[in-house]
Amino acid sequence: MPKDDYFDWAEALLDPSKTFEKPEALQDIKIVELCTLILGPSTPAYLSEFGATVFKVELPGAGDTMRSLTPFAKFFKGTALGWLKEARNKYHITIDVRLEEGKEVFKELVARSDVVVENLRGGTMDRWGIGYRQLKEINPKLIYIALNGFGQWGPYLERPSYDAIAQSESGMAWISGFPECLPMKSGIWLADYFGGLMGATGILAALNYRDKTGKGQYIEFSQAENLIRVMDWTWLWYHFKKQGRERYGNRDVAICPCDMFFSSDNVQVAIGAATEEQFKGLCQAMGKPELADNPKFATHLERLKDENAVELLGIIKDWVSEKTYEEIDKLASQYGFGAEKVANGKDHYFDEHLKKRNFTYTVKDPLYGDVVEEGIAIKMSETPGRIKWAGKPVGFDNEFVFKKFLGMKTQKIKELEEKKVIGKWVDTPPGRKPPEDWDGKRGLIMPFEA
Repeated sequence: MPKDDYFDWAEALLDPSKTFEKPEALQDIKIVELCTLILGPSTPAYLSEFGATVFKVELPGAGDTMRSLTPFAKFFKGTALGWLKEARNKYHITIDVRLEEGKEVFKELVARSDVVVENLRGGTMDRWGIGYRQLKEINPKLIYIALNGFGQWGPYLERPSYDAIAQSESGMAWISGFPECLPMKSGIWLADYFGGLMGATGILAALNYRDKTGKGQYIEFSQAENLIRVMDWTWLWYHFKKQGRERYGNRDVAICPCDMFFSSDNVQVAIGAATEEQFKGLCQAMGKPELADNPKFATHLERLKDENAVELLGIIKDWVSEKTYEEIDKLASQYGFGAEKVANGKDHYFDEHLKKRNFTYTVKDPLYGDVVEEGIAIKMSETPGRIKWAGKPVGFDNEFVFKKFLGMKTQKIKELEEKKVIGKWVDTPPGRKPPEDWDGKRGLIMPFEA
């Protein structure tokens, strides 16, 4: 098959316009989420993109603390920016699980579900009487995952954790940044979002096991350990060399050349050439083909030696500084080495490649209008992922969920509201209630009357 035919075939097979005509991979899976902030909520968020029904359980009133996390205290129609994305595709309900009647409602929901996700302080759910030991008695096939900073046992058990804490404890912050500067954390909540992704992986593995055996199981997850897991050769370096890994800025000390440089038009450009063919192409592009035959640079192992790498990166730096990014980009295409500018949010927002692939995803949300988000990274031909709606106000789906999934009558719901077992949003702090222009109906999934 000619190359162009293959690309046309792949695009047609994964055609984003057909997404909502196809089934969802996890459409029969129900997940109960009792989480706050980011690590826990991001776990079922990934699975919701592939059809899992997620019941996000919050305490009545203020709900999840993440509803207040928004850059520079800026809200969009009264909602935190991160909330619109991370709470997407979920049903938003409230249950005060600290009350006896609340525990019973929660257990009813769990009895009809497949997975429970929680990220509270270790032992909290068990102390409330709704931990795995109690819930497995009413649902033996239940998969239960507990995510937190340091796990469910060990000397650090009582320590609270946030993303920055996990990046610090894992050592990732120590190796990030430039040698002459202080350790640096990632600009995103990396420990949270990557942790959520790995938590979702654990759930999928447990679901596969349950399909084979009919057995549920308990999953425990440490945020800090998860980051340690991805720090490539750091631990082995200490094991063999008895030296800690240090900071090297943007230079990759296991691939050379691989670094970032400023072009003549002040664009920061990443340059990479790991294979011999790519390196020869880079040398030709620089007008220095002889570098590829220089004994100091002729092989990748020679280029990795510190003194040789420093010299080579200096040569590349000088060359990049004399070229515009557009010139470098053309040369990279011509000679086959890697070159890409360091992009920002504006670049992504208008990027034609991302638009073409439907990764620049416009959610037609009934409450908030058009919300442009990053889309689904995994493209599946038969069961593509999708975004159905953005995050919702506290308790927005109470009536729908309690009637459809638990079979509650209207009178029972009213009684639970009066007892404050369930409830809805408060006016303050911001980020809890619908937009000011909400008409009281828009966006509601109308429950059948009962």
